[in-house]
Amino acid sequence: MSEQHTYRVIVRGVWDGLSETSRARLLAEVADHGLTAMTFTEEGSLAYDRALTHFSWRFTVVSDAADGEEMAGAIAEDRAESALGALGHGFRDLRSTVTDLDTMKINYKRRR
Repeated sequence: MSEQHTYRVIVRGVWDGLSETSRARLLAEVADHGLTAMTFTEEGSLAYDRALTHFSWRFTVVSDAADGEEMAGAIAEDRAESALGALGHGFRDLRSTVTDLDTMKINYKRRR
C-alpha cells in the first residue's frame, strides 16, 4: 500500500458565458458563498462575490504521495469542473494552488 498524503487545494477560475438563469442563481446564493463559508472539504467550498467575475473553490484531496501535488491539483480541478458543469455555470481559466499538509513545516512560537 502506498503512502497517502492530504492536500489542500484552492482552484481559482473566471465565470464565463453565464446564462441569465445561472447569474440569477449565483446572485441569490452569494451570501452563502462569501469569506465566512470558505473551508477545505472533500466536496469543496465555493466562494465568489456579487461582481461574478472570479471564483475560488477549496478542496481537501487525499491521494498517493508518489503522485504528488500536480495530481492533487488535477483531481481538485476535475471536481470543480464536474460540479460547475452539473450546475450549468460557465467558467474558464482554472488554475490551482496546492499545499501538502504532510510535508508542511510548522513553526511553533516559543512561550516566554
